[in-house]
Amino acid sequence: MDTRSTCPYCGVGCGVIIESQAGAITGVRGDPEHPANFGRLCSKGSTLHLTAAPVVLQTRRLLQPALRAERTAPMEASSWDAVNKQVAEKLAATIQAHGPDSVGFYISGQLLTEDYHAFNKLARALVGTNNIDSNSRLCMSSAVVGYKQSLGADAPPACYEDLDLADCVFITGANPAWAHPILFRRLEAVKAAKPAMKIIVVDPRRTESAEFADLHLQILPGTDVALCLGLLHACIWDGLLNQSFIDAHTAGFGELKALARDMTPAQAARICGISVTDLLQAARWFAASPATLSLYCQGLNQSSSGTAKNTALINLHLATGQIGRPGAGPLSLTGQPNAMGGREVGGMATLLPGHRDPNDALHRTEIASLWGVDDLPVKPGKTAVELFEAAARGEIKVLWIACTNPAQSLPDQALVRRALERCELVILQECFAGTATAAYADVILPAATWGEKEGSVTNSERRISRVRAAMAPPGEARPDWQIVRDVARLLEPVLRPGRPSLFGFETSEALWLEHREATRGRDLDICGLSYALLDSAGPQQWPYPEGAAQGLARLYEDGRFATPDGRARFIAKPYQACAEAVDARFPFGLTTSRLRDQWHGMSRSGLASRLFGHEAAPVLRMNPQDLPRRGLKDGDLVRIRSRRGEMAVALRGDAGISPAQADLAMHWGQEFISGRGAEGQALLGVNGLTQPIFCPDSKQPELKFTAVDIKRLDLPWRLSAAAWVAPADAAAIGLALRGLMPEFDYAHCVPVPAQAGKEGWSFEAALASPPAPELVARIAALLKLQGVNLLRYADAQRGRTRLLLLDGVGPEARLQALLRVGEAGEGAWIQQLWRDAALVAPHGRRLLAPEAAAPQDLAPPSPQVCNCFDVSEQHILTQLKVCAGGPGERLRSLQSKLRCGTQCGSCLPALRRLVELASRDPEA
Repeated sequence: MDTRSTCPYCGVGCGVIIESQAGAITGVRGDPEHPANFGRLCSKGSTLHLTAAPVVLQTRRLLQPALRAERTAPMEASSWDAVNKQVAEKLAATIQAHGPDSVGFYISGQLLTEDYHAFNKLARALVGTNNIDSNSRLCMSSAVVGYKQSLGADAPPACYEDLDLADCVFITGANPAWAHPILFRRLEAVKAAKPAMKIIVVDPRRTESAEFADLHLQILPGTDVALCLGLLHACIWDGLLNQSFIDAHTAGFGELKALARDMTPAQAARICGISVTDLLQAARWFAASPATLSLYCQGLNQSSSGTAKNTALINLHLATGQIGRPGAGPLSLTGQPNAMGGREVGGMATLLPGHRDPNDALHRTEIASLWGVDDLPVKPGKTAVELFEAAARGEIKVLWIACTNPAQSLPDQALVRRALERCELVILQECFAGTATAAYADVILPAATWGEKEGSVTNSERRISRVRAAMAPPGEARPDWQIVRDVARLLEPVLRPGRPSLFGFETSEALWLEHREATRGRDLDICGLSYALLDSAGPQQWPYPEGAAQGLARLYEDGRFATPDGRARFIAKPYQACAEAVDARFPFGLTTSRLRDQWHGMSRSGLASRLFGHEAAPVLRMNPQDLPRRGLKDGDLVRIRSRRGEMAVALRGDAGISPAQADLAMHWGQEFISGRGAEGQALLGVNGLTQPIFCPDSKQPELKFTAVDIKRLDLPWRLSAAAWVAPADAAAIGLALRGLMPEFDYAHCVPVPAQAGKEGWSFEAALASPPAPELVARIAALLKLQGVNLLRYADAQRGRTRLLLLDGVGPEARLQALLRVGEAGEGAWIQQLWRDAALVAPHGRRLLAPEAAAPQDLAPPSPQVCNCFDVSEQHILTQLKVCAGGPGERLRSLQSKLRCGTQCGSCLPALRRLVELASRDPEA
């Protein structure tokens, strides 16, 4: 059976067709009729069915409500009736004792619009607090405020079709080749058809998006406003402004022009660390191209100047008239599948439904009337960082967290953990087990997820798509809106005695219809839409008012903006450096980035072991020039230290990183990498380093930049453990291994792509001194390293242990599990034998030899390039030696032979790079 739905990952909003049989999801493919992706899916979307496999539902999902009597007690399974009753009673008691603002809700851009609406109504109409915020605060709030300040409404004016129509694409603060690959595939196709199209990428790193560009402006982190002011100065000087557009449709250009006067191209280039020539070229392409489209994301948003960066970019579009026409305009790339829908429904502390403002008395009255309540709370709500700061101070007594993992994703994790510990009640509404936040929860509410829910989402181009269920939720999991509704109904007799229920919803459509009414007459009016129309006609863009035949593909084509006078506003904000400066104590600027095949905290994507083939373990990347200056080399373990915390991680030289900068993927939380700090404390992952300082306008924290120190860790002892296990045992073994990480000075534990129907776990740890025999014995017992097929080598004098469990006998034997203890590098090649599921017979006695030197004929591991078909870099380079013709012909021949780059296309940038390398160096 096929069910049309929407991908739950990024904000591109790809349509998917879920394949199911006998009530179980068996596959997924792209929906060729969905206008966001036309059948394409990235590596993450194409493996969605693996995260819904029966073994995942049985071992990785939260299937039953649970609670504990006190923090130190274990979580105990319970019934929905009992848990809901306890939650409602605790909420009511807290509100009566401490007031409604003692309660906070922290929700997610992964929720459906209907779920958002239920939470928003619970918080504001019933509890009576504006303390409801979303993890969208961490990704899109600067874009929201930027649109509102400049254009009058949170409404991206461009659309995906503009990629086809643009003559210049300006990508800044984004790496769509990895983070939004389906849009990048579309851009690649347009560039191939229109070679004259100009692509400019602004990024501190030499990303795969930057490699594809005609011009890469490798600016210093945080200097985006200086760049935009310099570009504007160049446009003014070269007569590239659209003065007639400025005069007819904008206000405030005089103040901005005065500000830009002092930011000469030479001054901007010096601040940004780029050449004046490149800056001037970018200005000419941006302004003089018939149509210029901008794509931007977290590099602009996650900043203490996030709103200023957004408005500085929009200023360029307004000044050059590159807006409100086909192929032109600013288009923010949404990070989460329904961050846009959450904004529409008002599911953030600074918003009300229908793009209203909670600080506006008229807006509050309108929503109160629509919802049937006397009034809405007036006191401003606390945004994400503020919410947890208040909880750490003891002001927030109850935190209800839904579909997000703040103990991984929020900055300054030490403060986040203090907040969760101090709260009197932490309610976690979640679908997947094992998140870091779950350790702090007092109540677990098991939620339905992708493939099990009905509702809607809105993508980056304002397109509303239906989400449909292909199977029933497993166990006792329920849709998020239903969980909220049931608790609200128990609260109403206490907080609204004798009054009609606000939560009479029996279907997701009932919530959507109430949300729809909140948009009537607003800029995002969708009163012409219905579930029935979305089901029959497919996804639609807003606005779509009653009587409309279709939504608007792009906004402001008539030159009238969503401001009181219809004029767009130039926002004149000066350049400000990052909130935290590098200095002698913290001399490196750390950027957080994204991996190609992973998403956010990996609570979902981390369930598909195949997605670890491209990037198998956490690494910190630095410019190779910086390594010898700091006494470092490739592969070293280093300690990264910021003003808030520290982290131990392996080091890799990367010429794509600028000198004095470093890069670490934002996904690596305590669930995957940990250890002990200098004072014995557990290490908290990447966001143990990042800073909570936020943009004053958007309240979005500066997750993209942190000043750090990086020093080599002297940890001469290594422990490596790995095992192939039955899928039904994988979750328990992984959880047990991860629980051991804080017993080491450094440790990471990650899944390994499955082999022969078995799941793999790899555990790597390092210590300053040999591990205790008791700890080694615990790990050996966990991996069942025993029996007649166990090979054992032990050297007590040198502190070495090698336990190798064979699967099979004689010439067909392979390594099933292993445990190695010894000096760094000793016997490390055996790990590769295990990972490759290679025959061990050819290596004979060497497996247990005291020195265990690597065989000379054992090829080093080659990194995976193509995830869909598991094609390595070495396979590609070998094949390229027999591919003839120019780069295009060689790429096509390569794809024909190995199939790499023919399915999701996420590896195409890497394939092009390898084709170019082979063309320059046939011996590569």
